[in-house]
Amino acid sequence: MCGIVGYIGNRRAVPILLDGLKKLEYRGYDSAGVAVIEKEKLYLNRSVGKLHMLEGRINGNDHQARIGIGHTRWATHGRPSDSNSHPHTDCTGKIAVVHNGIIENFLELKEWLEAEGHVFQSETDTEVLPHLVEHYLKDDLLSAVEKMVARVRGSYATVVLSEDHPDTLVAVRKDNPLIIGVGEGEYFFASDIPAIINYTKKVMVLADGEIAVMTTQGIRVYKDGIPVDKKIDIIDWDTKAAEKGGYPHFMIKEINEQPRALRDTLTGRIAPDYSGVELKEVNLTDDEIKRIQKIAIVACGTAYHAGIVGKYVMEKILRIPVEVDIASEFRYRDPLIDENTLTVIISQSGETADTLAALREAKNRGARVVAITNVVGSSIAREADDVVYTWAGPEIAVASTKAYITQLIGVYILTMYLAKSLDMIPKEDMENILRHLYRLPNQAQEILDNLSGQLNEIAEVFKKWEDAFFVGRGLDYAVALEGSLKLKEISYVHAEAYAAGELKHGTLALIVDNIPVIALSTQPDVFEKTLSNIREIKARGAYVIGVTFEGDTELKKSVDQVIYLPQTLPLLAPVLTVVPLQMLSYYASVHRGCDVDQPRNLAKSVTVE
Repeated sequence: MCGIVGYIGNRRAVPILLDGLKKLEYRGYDSAGVAVIEKEKLYLNRSVGKLHMLEGRINGNDHQARIGIGHTRWATHGRPSDSNSHPHTDCTGKIAVVHNGIIENFLELKEWLEAEGHVFQSETDTEVLPHLVEHYLKDDLLSAVEKMVARVRGSYATVVLSEDHPDTLVAVRKDNPLIIGVGEGEYFFASDIPAIINYTKKVMVLADGEIAVMTTQGIRVYKDGIPVDKKIDIIDWDTKAAEKGGYPHFMIKEINEQPRALRDTLTGRIAPDYSGVELKEVNLTDDEIKRIQKIAIVACGTAYHAGIVGKYVMEKILRIPVEVDIASEFRYRDPLIDENTLTVIISQSGETADTLAALREAKNRGARVVAITNVVGSSIAREADDVVYTWAGPEIAVASTKAYITQLIGVYILTMYLAKSLDMIPKEDMENILRHLYRLPNQAQEILDNLSGQLNEIAEVFKKWEDAFFVGRGLDYAVALEGSLKLKEISYVHAEAYAAGELKHGTLALIVDNIPVIALSTQPDVFEKTLSNIREIKARGAYVIGVTFEGDTELKKSVDQVIYLPQTLPLLAPVLTVVPLQMLSYYASVHRGCDVDQPRNLAKSVTVE
């Protein structure tokens, strides 16, 4: 990940590639590179850091190439470095590939290719792709790419350039976006519209499984070897709208990216037979896991709320005591942790100052540290003993959405990894949980597709109110905390979350006629008790919005509005429950005229204590 550009035509390719990559800078990246063919020879330029570093290396090389590919990388496999930057090449240096996504069987492929004599230069999963093309390339580049695709598992948007085919680009897409720009005698590949909008507004969108072959003579698209007629769409966005994918704000764009983020974070981690999870980044032995007597989860803000979900999940599955600490408090309470404590550090950026200080404190006391983070090469990733990466991709809006939901996935897969070693879960239960985890991306998409209109209408209630409450029990309470934070940070509504059973201990005094209350009720073991609490709230005149699973008929009798979610295991409910709460907060902010992406007084990454 993160940004792809390709060009073939009659103009110089390098300026177009660099311009396209600049238009994708908003997506975030840690390195960049381009590959072009000039006078039937492939030239490669790559650099860690920002685009001006790459431009500095290209200066003086007056490339006249009319074909090329470019990439800005957000590190997944391998730290940010020149050698890990895209494009990647084969052994001969004649084939170059750029790639967004994750190749989940890359280790298996790499071992096979090395046995065949291939030599690798990077730590990335992407590098297997040019070597596969090299292995299969005889005469036809398309055929070689088709054979490459048949060998890989995972998600990808990939563009291939070959010195032996200097007038051809071949691209394939699965689960990661890739578009074709159609110009006058010139054509473009890009991962997003901003990269090409200055050159053409005619766009074809590749669908999953489609392979496109682009030459100066035209474009051919195939699926399963059969030609596909592609419709050309006319894009009338300006550049600013294009950066947001046509959405009015980055936050709603990132909410809509969550199914993809969930899918990427799960990719390669669930065994094909659902017998367990594979975490190659975690090197805990069975003996080390069996010595764990306590788990400490440390985080800030939204990540802290993911940690509270982690406490419920880990204690239920592992039967090990779990403490959750706000990172800024952790160091100053003289925590009781030692070499038998597993400390789980959660941070989107991997640079959160308080969380980093807590990590160091835990290590000083002898604890083993596992980090759940979104940024390869970050300080927390480097200093932790083990890392579970969340493949959310860059998050631009200050309010975290896709980072939070992938942190939940990180918590679940770490729990199942530990459970397998501890033999704490029957085989059939392991399979059941992992099968339901695998369905979550599609179910999140269902919510986005089906509930947007209803949630937009409900959110109008917040135009009239400066206060709101979120209630729930168990895992629902953990999600209520995140829902409350989202509403207050972007709409400036004073929102509080309470364990539903605590209302009668004082909070009911704050319930007045028509005050909005969001009541979560997805946990069967406390459903009746939650329902009783909701009735108490309703009896005081509140406007109650209930959230539960499809098929329930009881909750709607006691609330004013019901938001129905696709059915999943109660243990996994937080992943789905949070999506409508994010959308409610987003629409509330819009209705109140707030700055959704840049709420007052807040920064994206908190790098000071």
